[in-house]
Amino acid sequence: MSALEVQDLVVDYAGRGVPRFRAVDHVSFSMNQGETLALVGESGSGKSTIVRAIAQLTKVTSGRILLDGKDAPRHGRGLRRYRGEVQVVFQDPFASLNPSFSVGHHVRRPLIIHGTRRGEVEAEVRRLLETVSLTPAADVAKKFPHELSGGQRQRVAIARAVAPDPAVLLADEPVSMLDVSIRLEIMNLLDRMKRDRRLALLYVTHDLATARHFSTNIMVMYRGEIVERGTADDVILRPKHPYTRLLAESAPSRAATARRKTIIDAKPAQRERRDAPVGDGCKFRPRCPFAMEICKTRPRSSRRATVRRRNAGCSIPIARRRRRRAPRPRDGVARPAPACGAARRRRSHDPRR
Repeated sequence: MSALEVQDLVVDYAGRGVPRFRAVDHVSFSMNQGETLALVGESGSGKSTIVRAIAQLTKVTSGRILLDGKDAPRHGRGLRRYRGEVQVVFQDPFASLNPSFSVGHHVRRPLIIHGTRRGEVEAEVRRLLETVSLTPAADVAKKFPHELSGGQRQRVAIARAVAPDPAVLLADEPVSMLDVSIRLEIMNLLDRMKRDRRLALLYVTHDLATARHFSTNIMVMYRGEIVERGTADDVILRPKHPYTRLLAESAPSRAATARRKTIIDAKPAQRERRDAPVGDGCKFRPRCPFAMEICKTRPRSSRRATVRRRNAGCSIPIARRRRRRAPRPRDGVARPAPACGAARRRRSHDPRR
């Protein structure tokens, strides 16, 4: 059984005088203990909304969130127990800690709320701070957030998140606001926490390199939908969806410079139309250089709920397979598939004919 399962999740934002905006559009996936699932995509694609919806910080329009096979409660004591099992590490370590309270208060509070005996709280606070390499723990617990660096604040946030011993940890771009020199340390800390505590870790990021290195599976999100999913190496090294290929080739790399023009410069007039209405078709169609007539309809594979199986919500591979398929014989005699244009031209210039 999966530690956490999301089924057909939909999140809409409504405002006065404006139409509803769909931030998450029928997203489904599952997370297992001791594994990392990476969620990648550009800004505004709905990644943080999924995190907030799972953590019950944003109202869900429709769909189900299952923790250990049971529906997530929406209110009451059940919600408090649920939040003890599902914890979040936010992106901004400067805003996620209250500057009016000490480090010890931030780590102590979840322990008290979720049932740790008061006589054991202080010892547990020191143990948690030592676990995230904040030593001497007794001195660090007395400090306030403004006395810590960005990396130290994020370590406090991680210690606070694992204090109630959760089963699921949601890391919403935990290193994007930190110095490059300490990003690897924080990622190694999260990876160690996942292994030692058998956590199901959802890692939200823009960085494809860390997603491939630290995650077991990767989901690629665009405009509220999962457009591709699969194992880390398959998605990054052998992308099937044009948007995934665009993300991979946008990373700084000398090898990708020449190939990058294939997608980025193919439709310069349309590549920035990220909010263009597309009806029932592929949402990436206005920016896709390979868009065809079949892309005006929704791809058959765009809403499958499995992560274990390689899946891309794009009609182009389907169309290519159809073009390669040999015609169906009418008289019982099998015929080869029609030759491509180059082969026909070679035969037409053959002197033996």
